[in-house]
Amino acid sequence: MTIQSEPQTIKKHKHPSRKHTKNKDKHTVTIPANEKSPLIPKKKASHNEFNGASMSGAVMNLSTTIIGAGIMALPATMKVLGLGLGIIVIAVVAVLSEATVRILLKYSKEGGVESYGGLMGDVFGDIGKKMLEGCVVVNNLGVLVIYMIILGDVVAGSSSEGLHHPGLLEGWFGQHWWTGRVFVLLVTTLGVFVPLSSLKRMDSLSVTSSLAVALAVVFLIVLAGIAIFKIAAGSLPMPRFLPDVTDINSVWNLFTAIPVLVTAYICHFNVHPIRNELEDPSLIEPIVQISLVLCTTVYIMTSFFGFILFGDSTMGDILSNFDSDLGVPFSYLLNDIVRVSYALHLMLVFPLVFYALRLNTDGLFFSSSDLPLEYDNKRFIGVSAGLLSLIYLGANFIPSAWDAFQFTGATAAVCIGFIFPASIAIRDVYGISTKSDKILAALMIGLAVFANVVAIYSDAYALFKRNQAPIA
Repeated sequence: MTIQSEPQTIKKHKHPSRKHTKNKDKHTVTIPANEKSPLIPKKKASHNEFNGASMSGAVMNLSTTIIGAGIMALPATMKVLGLGLGIIVIAVVAVLSEATVRILLKYSKEGGVESYGGLMGDVFGDIGKKMLEGCVVVNNLGVLVIYMIILGDVVAGSSSEGLHHPGLLEGWFGQHWWTGRVFVLLVTTLGVFVPLSSLKRMDSLSVTSSLAVALAVVFLIVLAGIAIFKIAAGSLPMPRFLPDVTDINSVWNLFTAIPVLVTAYICHFNVHPIRNELEDPSLIEPIVQISLVLCTTVYIMTSFFGFILFGDSTMGDILSNFDSDLGVPFSYLLNDIVRVSYALHLMLVFPLVFYALRLNTDGLFFSSSDLPLEYDNKRFIGVSAGLLSLIYLGANFIPSAWDAFQFTGATAAVCIGFIFPASIAIRDVYGISTKSDKILAALMIGLAVFANVVAIYSDAYALFKRNQAPIA
């Protein structure tokens, strides 16, 4: 997201930044770039192409950023926390996420800053800006690896704890080299490269974002319908409303759900780009609130019906549960509908998350480049291809989506969503923090650090015990 801090003059045949002033000399264009300038500006120079994004389109883009792969792991958090405590924690994380986004918007407005990175640069200098860019790169790279893992699980199948879960292609055509995970993910990676290589404005994705949200709702409707049918038939046991705590290790295990819940609400890196493209930027706060209410409703309903349906058999990626007879009419057809709809959903969400990943990668490694990324086609394609290659490799070598959620949620995601915004409020370089702002910020930092340190310890301990079990 970084562009040069000094004004520069380029020839007319090169594309100017959107924040520019034309000189009377038609041969040059001046770009007054600075740390507060967004990489992708609000409007194009041509009045016929883009006059500002609508509120509905912005709601869809932000909601799609939030409802990604996180929804698939939320039912598994109910297995850890229990249904009652799990729903309460989902609602609490949503409220805290809204508070942190409000902090970012409040301080960026006060400082005249048009990006999260610019705000971090104002408050903590270049080191703070680089730290944010690094965290967004780690978080988004991890999230997109999760997307690819889930796509691989759905389309090509997966194996867990000695059990093989066939994917769609294997179920339809049997086991072949072209239904295997490596080939399927390669085709998926190449298939998404074309739209990604041409995406230079977020609002252009508002239609696909609406479709992505609709597909997530289709998944929810089918899931709820199956659960309600089985409840009415009396074939489902009562779910646990509280966690199953037997010893100190089971207490520590509760905290492993926190990184997954944090990751599910991370949208902070796309809030400023969405606001910058709005026809009326003052609408961003109600857009954030509407999006969070919509996503929280979908999250709670998915967690509720998913855990009721599968209970303690709920897997880290609930889509993997949809590969056998569910005990309802048209079971296998419903399985395919669920998996196909969510695979398409993830492919439509992918560009939104990749958008921020590419911009922050460019800002982190190519901040000295003369042209913004949107006007340097070679760099644009090169960064895109390099990132997609890393995502492809990660999806083939990381064992499960749950493992990836634990890593990104306990590290980069908690910094982006909670620690950095709270630190901005405590540092208060603009002198606008109230006492309650600082108290809330301190509490958020304390809770975030404690919960994630415990989660990392619990995951490391469980991994150590798992690796030691065969030796014993």
